[in-house]
Amino acid sequence: MCGIVSYIGHQPARPILINGLKRLEYRGYDSAGIALLEDDQSIIYKKSGQVSELESILQPTQESLSIGIGHTRWATHGKATDNNSHPHKSHSGRIVLVHNGIIENYLELKATLAQHNIHCQTETDTEVLANYLDLRLQQLGGTLAEHISQIISEVVGTYGLVIYDTQMPNELIATRLESPLVLGIGEKELFLGSDATPIVEHTRKVLYLENRDIIKLSRLGFEFIKQTEEAKIEEVSMDISEIDKGDYEDYMLKEIEEQKVSIFNTFRGRLSPDNQWIKLGGLREFEHKLRDCHAINIVACGTSWHAGLVAKQMIETFVHLPVHVHYGSEFRYNRLLLNSNDVLIAISQSGETADTLGAVRLAKEKDVTVLGICNVVGSSLARETNGGIFTHAGAEISVASTKAFTAQVTVIAMLAAHLAHIRQDNLMADGQAALNALPNQIDQVIQQKESIKQIASIFDQWNSCLFLGRGLDFPVALEGALKLKEISYIHAEGYPAGEMKHGPIALIEKGMPIVVVASPSETYSKTIGAIEELKARDANIIAIVSESDTQIEKLTDNIIRVPNTQSALVNPILYSVPLQLLAYYAAKSRGLNVDKPRNLAKSVTVE
Repeated sequence: MCGIVSYIGHQPARPILINGLKRLEYRGYDSAGIALLEDDQSIIYKKSGQVSELESILQPTQESLSIGIGHTRWATHGKATDNNSHPHKSHSGRIVLVHNGIIENYLELKATLAQHNIHCQTETDTEVLANYLDLRLQQLGGTLAEHISQIISEVVGTYGLVIYDTQMPNELIATRLESPLVLGIGEKELFLGSDATPIVEHTRKVLYLENRDIIKLSRLGFEFIKQTEEAKIEEVSMDISEIDKGDYEDYMLKEIEEQKVSIFNTFRGRLSPDNQWIKLGGLREFEHKLRDCHAINIVACGTSWHAGLVAKQMIETFVHLPVHVHYGSEFRYNRLLLNSNDVLIAISQSGETADTLGAVRLAKEKDVTVLGICNVVGSSLARETNGGIFTHAGAEISVASTKAFTAQVTVIAMLAAHLAHIRQDNLMADGQAALNALPNQIDQVIQQKESIKQIASIFDQWNSCLFLGRGLDFPVALEGALKLKEISYIHAEGYPAGEMKHGPIALIEKGMPIVVVASPSETYSKTIGAIEELKARDANIIAIVSESDTQIEKLTDNIIRVPNTQSALVNPILYSVPLQLLAYYAAKSRGLNVDKPRNLAKSVTVE
């Protein structure tokens, strides 16, 4: 859930590390640090708080050093303090490392250290690992490169590790298990990152390390100490402009407004101009499975789980195929009735979500066909699934997902239409036409941002609210509630509108904001009934409705209109955009950092 950046080459390492850490801030963190290597001495700076606070304590004397490792930490073991921040060094100072993940047997390793009178100075599992590596090297003799494979096999847990041994001052060692590492290959210089964002401004040539790979880096190049499968150097297509804010105050607003482009990029080349076909190349060899399966299982976490709920509604409504949606964190621990005829679809923006990847691996053990919906080419999910669909939303930097979510739902809409075609011979031409119209319609919603900003002021005096919807509107309501709580810290809950009477109505008091998603549907009149009940209790209703709606406007002054669509297939995409803007402006009104909400990480890479 934190970030790693490392460098070895001919340039000064410090500015590369600091800028790389800033590129990784979007992943979520509470402290930062770097270590620079000079001959056999390491120089470590670390600080709780922002990377800018780390910069403030740097000394000017080490600007020319050309080997270093950097880290942004999201606390797991131990509070967010200067002392607990990474990098960590061993008791003798020989080993210095940064670590993403969790060492599950750290207490056992710590007991071994105590037997040798080695005691840790921090609360972290990572310092235990640094000391254990040092101890084992003393026992075995030789270098870290010679013994890392044996020592790391004694460690239980997950890790992305970059290590240097001060007795071998011109080398870095890196290895991973369930926590991603990307190697960037430049001209007589090498980079490491938790993802490609700190690397792409220096080189586009990358190699994705596989689980249990161990690699040695020097100024002469890299070599594998242990390799699980043949490595392939790839070209990163990410543009540096994708990870810059440009003229925007916040990444979140930039990414909300980019949806008119990102959604087009998601369906570009996949929809025919005459709405007669949908081409999903990553599914071609699995069409017989999708055509013949009796049900689909979906596994995801957070916002992606909401996309999965949209998929359930769409596929069951338009394809009449049962869909079961599972939390990734629960999937492995439930009694699962999976067999080789099943299809599992895993959804993840980053492709590195630990719980989702664990579910994928379990399903593959049972010989289930596993497909992925993912935004990041080269991610673990993209490599470990049998096939799938990339969303092509572009880099998403703000922690709260916006364009990645709507891109996922766009893929899901195409998938639903494609399933209707191959299973029912139904082209769903209206749905395809509605998808083609989306970019312009999203732009029309975004043009209302000033009026939405005024409506968002309703939340200023409240710390609780409800989001309601029915059918396809219900997962949209859930996602709207999640966005508000993530960045404004207002307690928000999403409910099916029909469930309001079964408990939540007890919370209603005069003036309380209630957001109602009310797209045209067979349950529209039922939603109006729910609004009437809210109005009778003096709730302050914010309604998201179609531009042709004439009934709900009589019940509330707080109306946000979205364009009429040709198919309900696209409504979850279009109706999500005003909810994103509501959350954004509610948080801005409270003076909060919308891009880096407290306690949250962009990519949850630990269980």
